[in-house]
Amino acid sequence: MELYLDSVNLKEIASAIDIGIIAGLTTTPTFMHREGIEDVDSTIVELSKQVPILQIEALGRTSDEIIDEAYRQEALGLDRETTVYKIPMSMEGVKACKHLTNVGFKINLHLVYTLQQAYMAMEAGATYVCPLVGRLQDQGGDAIGLVQSMVGLTKEYGYKTKVMFSSVRTSQHVREALKSGAHTITVPWKILEKLTDHHLTEAHTEQFFKHN
Repeated sequence: MELYLDSVNLKEIASAIDIGIIAGLTTTPTFMHREGIEDVDSTIVELSKQVPILQIEALGRTSDEIIDEAYRQEALGLDRETTVYKIPMSMEGVKACKHLTNVGFKINLHLVYTLQQAYMAMEAGATYVCPLVGRLQDQGGDAIGLVQSMVGLTKEYGYKTKVMFSSVRTSQHVREALKSGAHTITVPWKILEKLTDHHLTEAHTEQFFKHN
């Protein structure tokens, strides 16, 4: 399962890159502004050189606006092979996804909450489909069952789309992603830095050093 960091904080991003195991970064220009980053475009281009895959939004209301934004960001210096453009699920998003994937862009159709939405994304050739597990669970939805069904679609019909487990709130979510067969997970730094923790590991490590 591919491990992505979900962050706009440059210190967190640097720390995650330093570990050496993340497959990529998912980030958001809107939140970068809130973080105090003034030159967002330059920051995005610089980050794209530091991570294997950068997932960044191509925002717009219409398919034409979404397509134009993807081309605009490419013109800044982003590479189609190492950049995935995130597009919110909608009919316009599906239309933009189909156009962009036909010409070689990689697309993540996200904000997906139903199996039929995932089906539309896969039919449109999305590289990733992104269910928001935590948010769906907040509404009482069976998010884990949804992820399992999405993975099942890829196996049953041969779709090459990867299911990205997102809106991760706890370490338990990472365990559930692994059990569900999700292809990819994107986690915040506060979760990532705890994935090696367990009280027994800590206790036994202390015992080891005491006896040596």
